[in-house]
Amino acid sequence: MKKIIVFASGSGTNAENIIKYFAKTKIAKVVSVFTNNASAKVIERAKNHQIPTEIFSKNELLESNLLQKIQEIDPDMIVLAGFLLKFPDHIIERYPNKIINIHPALLPNYGGKGMYGMHIHRAIVNNKEKETGISIHYVNEHYDEGGIIFQKNVALTEEDTPETVAEKIHELEQKYFPEIISRLLED
Repeated sequence: MKKIIVFASGSGTNAENIIKYFAKTKIAKVVSVFTNNASAKVIERAKNHQIPTEIFSKNELLESNLLQKIQEIDPDMIVLAGFLLKFPDHIIERYPNKIINIHPALLPNYGGKGMYGMHIHRAIVNNKEKETGISIHYVNEHYDEGGIIFQKNVALTEEDTPETVAEKIHELEQKYFPEIISRLLED
């Protein structure tokens, strides 16, 4: 069975969805959740599913001891699910094309540093976009610039607010993220 590590910084709804999805398969299992936020709800969600968590600081992310912990697990894939820090080059180099991220917009639009969550949804509404969506992509040394694996769009209306856009995006994330992870692990 293949091993997945999930990195998350916040509530962990996508992380929990991935945990639940793979608990029902023989393809892979989430073996650990790593977070840079000691008060993140993802910790509680992981514990509810008996998934070990690793809490680290931004400085520890940049040091080699976190890489060593990852290497001890020997994951087949590292999934960033609402992880807000830039992923360090030394980990990316060690796991080429094995680190993926989900972005709540259709890249290359609305990507880059500081573009996450409600910041994106507000910008999309303010710019009167007719559609938005999700992008699942490989992680490289630049924010949101790795090769795109999958995109799914959703239509917007003039009545949409940042909150309704967030709901539409969340539905896409919940449906497609685990499926794409599964497909990548089966290849």
